[in-house]
Order: sequence, then C-alpha cells, then structure tokens
Amino acid sequence: QKMAQKKDTDSFRRTWDTTHFQQLANERAAKEEEAKRVKIPKMKQGEKALLKPRPQDVDLESTVGKSIMISNDPVSQSSAGFYCKVCDCVVKDSINYLDHVNGRKHQRNMGMSMRVERSTLEQVKARFAAHKKKAEAKLEVREYDLDAEVAAQREEEERVRAEKREKRKQRKRKGKG
Repeated sequence: QKMAQKKDTDSFRRTWDTTHFQQLANERAAKEEEAKRVKIPKMKQGEKALLKPRPQDVDLESTVGKSIMISNDPVSQSSAGFYCKVCDCVVKDSINYLDHVNGRKHQRNMGMSMRVERSTLEQVKARFAAHKKKAEAKLEVREYDLDAEVAAQREEEERVRAEKREKRKQRKRKGKG
C-alpha cells in the first residue's frame, strides 16, 4: 500500500497518495474502454453481411444429462451454462442459448444484419423441385428383406453386449488397480 509522506509528526492518521491511485484508476478505465472498443467493432450498414443459415447444426443433445464446465474463461467458470465466445457471455440453459445465438445482439457481433437476401422466382422453383424429389424418394417402395433386417438387428445387439462387457471389465480393472 502506498502512503504519502507524513507532513507533520502530530498526525496519527494515514494519508494516502491520491495522485498515485488516481493515475491507477485512470489507467484501468482506459484499458476497459479499449477492451470495449476491441470486442465489438462498430460496423457501417453497408459492411454488414446478409443473414445466412448456419453451416452446421447446434449440437445440444450431446450434453443431455451431463454436468460439464464449458469454458476456460475465469469469468464464466463461476457460473455453469453455455458460453458464447463471440459475445463473451454465459447463458444458463439450452433454450436461452438458442435464443441468444439466433438473436440480434449475437448476429450483430458476428457481423450480420438481420436482413435476409430476397429469393428470386428461379430459386424458389428449384427449392420446391428439390423438396418434391425428396418426398418422392421417401415414397418409393423398397424391397424389404426380413432375413437381412433380422441379421442386422442381431449384429447390433451383439455389438452392444460386447461394449457392455468391455466396460464391465474396465471397471473391474480400475477397482483392482
């Protein structure tokens, strides 16, 4: 702790070096302001990309029933939930996480505007044709081989049993070791 030099010997109270601490506070405020400017860059309307679909699905089913800490960030380790690297925030559950990822603030931080590109007539027709082909492919009757289906089901059951046996063996080895 920095204290100022005692000006008179009769004073028994501490006197703090206010200029030093004011300088530290100003430096900290400047760093925080710089961090805000770096984190969310302001984009002009012309620079923002139009809203696009995500190339990958958001995988929430893989963490069902598990308790895991998702982030290495010391700020977010104090609370559990889903961590968004782009916005540097923690969301408590999967529904709110999906709302956040699809929300305006997150999309703006990703550099997207909330406007969608207008589709042309040809694009719409092509999309309808693709959906029609997909529906027709599902309706096609395929030959059903009962013996092959039963054999595949037996193989799957045998594989599951073998995995369970292997897990039991590993638990026994850990218990003995």
